[in-house]
Amino acid sequence: MTLRRHFPLLNRPGPRIAYLDSGATAQTPDIVLDAVRKFETHSRANVKRGVHRLAEAATEAYAKAREQVAAYLSVSADEIVFTSGCTGAINLAAHSFGTLLKPGDEIAVSELEHHSNIVPWHMLATRSGVKVNFLPIDGEGRVVVQTLSPRTKLVALAHVSNVTGAVLDVAAIVAEAKRVGARVLLDGAQRTPHGPVDIPALGVDFYAFSGHKTFAPHGVGVLWAKAELLDAMPPFLGGGEMIASVTTQGFTPAKAPAKFEAGTPPISGAIGLGAACAWLATLDWAAIAAHELRLTGRLLDGLRAVDGVTVIGPQGLQCRAPVVSFDLADAHPHDICQIMDRHGVALRGGHHCAQPLHAKFDLAGTTRASLALYCEDADIDLFFAGLAEAKRVLT
Repeated sequence: MTLRRHFPLLNRPGPRIAYLDSGATAQTPDIVLDAVRKFETHSRANVKRGVHRLAEAATEAYAKAREQVAAYLSVSADEIVFTSGCTGAINLAAHSFGTLLKPGDEIAVSELEHHSNIVPWHMLATRSGVKVNFLPIDGEGRVVVQTLSPRTKLVALAHVSNVTGAVLDVAAIVAEAKRVGARVLLDGAQRTPHGPVDIPALGVDFYAFSGHKTFAPHGVGVLWAKAELLDAMPPFLGGGEMIASVTTQGFTPAKAPAKFEAGTPPISGAIGLGAACAWLATLDWAAIAAHELRLTGRLLDGLRAVDGVTVIGPQGLQCRAPVVSFDLADAHPHDICQIMDRHGVALRGGHHCAQPLHAKFDLAGTTRASLALYCEDADIDLFFAGLAEAKRVLT
């Protein structure tokens, strides 16, 4: 694989950076940086209502970005809402869809969710009287599909776990949700960096993801929802650009997606995300998936050979993404990450905003390696060299 050459930070002079923290933030390729720079240097202006040439160019670029993201998800551009990130997208859904629920209605999440797909639902429960139920996870960190209560109105789950790397059995979840008339929301933050997503084929109702994990700038994300839901949901934030009209007596919201994009949106971030999605759509994802899976296999095989290491998550390669979290007995994840950094290896240590999952495994935290399309065998070699030192020093 030669995709690393597209990422300037990974090719700067000096010792190699083994960047294995893409689950937190992915690196950005030249094509995205170029798109953002072109906007900032040739057509930086606000969007939608300006009539001068810069504003018109900015509006056109922003609209094009929406179309590029929609194409990556195989959906309509009118169903794409730009947000501040995946967290912002889920909060939008919690607030706006939440207004359609009533006390006693139920929302199902799971024990492996990122806090951004737990806390907004707890907050909704506090203010509206809905109930949040938790689906259990098995010993490999996969959601266990269970019979849902007839009161369930929404099932909100991670498409891919940011800790275990387990890929959700979406078909089984959607089938059970449909049986009780519930909607399905997927947190796709860990899925979208690994190739285009065919949302219609998934059969879900909401999909959320972040730009910075999908090779785009920080500060931008997406909430996709079916058109009928966007029409039924009230605006989350009020202000400029989300209205059709305002009087001293009240206001009339604009049509979706505008009614959910109050104020100045993340214009350059959206343009960068559009460029990222357009570029990703041109790649050979069969080859990339095989490459990422092979590197994941190297990680799993190597970790199993280290005394004192326990991998948290699927032990094999079936239905898993290139996210590998592990516990090294008697060693704190932060200490491991600091020693690994001496070898040029970037990892993540802690609870990864998934405290219920770690509590399930009786752990305070884990060390996580998360791969992306630019990772190579040399990065895995550095990982194991660093881990050997960490084990020698810490255990």
